[in-house]
Amino acid sequence: MTPEEETELARRRKQRNYVLGAILVGLSLLFYFITIARMS
Repeated sequence: MTPEEETELARRRKQRNYVLGAILVGLSLLFYFITIARMS
């Protein structure tokens, strides 16, 4: 694999990790707010 391909793969992996992290945070906030709403 060429160095250009390596950097492209690393860039895509990093981008995917950010997206997955954002989804996890979003779901956590959603469950948090649902829990707060049900308690009140």
